[in-house]
Amino acid sequence: MLNYIVLIYLAAVNLLAFGTFGLDKYRAVKGKWRVPERRLFLLAAAGGSAGALLGMYVFHHKTQKHKFTVGMPLILAAQCLLAVSILHQL
Repeated sequence: MLNYIVLIYLAAVNLLAFGTFGLDKYRAVKGKWRVPERRLFLLAAAGGSAGALLGMYVFHHKTQKHKFTVGMPLILAAQCLLAVSILHQL
């Protein structure tokens, strides 16, 4: 049961991160209020790094910012290592 809860959580946070990058790109183009970069990183750190990285490249958003092109893959790599470590101990 816990496995399903974790999978549902990860799916939801990744969809949220992906959508938030799309929303921020839309707002940037329209000159509207923007999503803070801190929130984008928090969504990635909360487990949505794959969705955030996908959103960056699908929406061509934040791809010129070094802290995003390096930071998002590093967060994803750390989360993958953590997942492998947890699964190895089971």
